[in-house]
Amino acid sequence: MTDVAQRWNPIHGEPYRPVPYRPERMPAAESVARAAELRRRMDQRRTVRRFAPDPVPAEVVRDAIACAGTAPSGAHQQPWTFVLVRDQEVRRLIRDAAEHEERVSYDGRLGEEWLAALRPLGTDGVKTHLTDAPALIVVFQQRYWVGADGARHKHYYVDESVGIAVGMLLTALHLSGLAALVHTPSPMGFLREVLGRPANEKAFAVIPVGYPAADCEVPGLVRKSLDQVLVEI
Repeated sequence: MTDVAQRWNPIHGEPYRPVPYRPERMPAAESVARAAELRRRMDQRRTVRRFAPDPVPAEVVRDAIACAGTAPSGAHQQPWTFVLVRDQEVRRLIRDAAEHEERVSYDGRLGEEWLAALRPLGTDGVKTHLTDAPALIVVFQQRYWVGADGARHKHYYVDESVGIAVGMLLTALHLSGLAALVHTPSPMGFLREVLGRPANEKAFAVIPVGYPAADCEVPGLVRKSLDQVLVEI
């Protein structure tokens, strides 16, 4: 499969041009079975902070990012950029900058209430996952886009759009056999500088990707049950 069937260009201001959509309807029994299997597999997903250094197949990560790129977005403007970082030195630079910000946060910037919320997770200012994991996906949100005439055009529902895309990315990575972590050092301005991104992009998250380390441990957590998150009317 090629990466693109055709190149996307901004459709801002163009007329509505509908095309037919006639997906084959899945039999109800198959739909129920697939949903149950998906629920079972996704319930096994865990946030991993201890990674093995083993390389991961590049095509698996690229396909997961392509899946994320199918997410719905405000006005179909797709306001995201995924920067895949494998270079060891660049990952080290990101870790050094992230740990600097994290030390400040854990030393008092977060406040006791936030620190208390983090305590059951066993996190601290040391972020070995940024260099242990063989790949990082740094997600940027595009606050606006620039037309051919140099004019700026606003993107809509950027936070929501990029958040949905990240959720789909995590799902694709997990179902492909990889582990991941959503890391949001605060502030994250250093990522745009380290990775040379343009002014219209703002870092949204750093996602280490790889296989869990042989001695990997995760917090002993319990997810909310369906009846605790679902309201049926």
